[in-house]
Amino acid sequence: MNDGASRTKPAKRRFYRKRVDLFRLIDKIKIWPSRKGLLHGIKTIEAMGDQARITTHCNKTFMVNNSRNSRAARWLRNKWFKGVCPACGVPEWKLEKYASTHFRRHHGSLLMSDD
Repeated sequence: MNDGASRTKPAKRRFYRKRVDLFRLIDKIKIWPSRKGLLHGIKTIEAMGDQARITTHCNKTFMVNNSRNSRAARWLRNKWFKGVCPACGVPEWKLEKYASTHFRRHHGSLLMSDD
């Protein structure tokens, strides 16, 4: 019996390696956690050796280092954030996709490039 209510499928579980490079992870999920705890959407990321220039959708530009132990890498893996940047407007589907992502030590994608 279909009463007109649409059923939504549960979000697909995605697995990534826990210790993957920060730039690969950011390039894949396109989210950056600020120090205030807000999630920003990433417009562009330009890798320049061990540093990268990140531009968010709210037109903030900053340089980051490629570190697996950095605050941002830990916050992304542990999904620590207080809210979403109102200027970036991160869509709800992207937050659901991010919430269904799991980070495991010995299981998941290494996010290797196709080069």
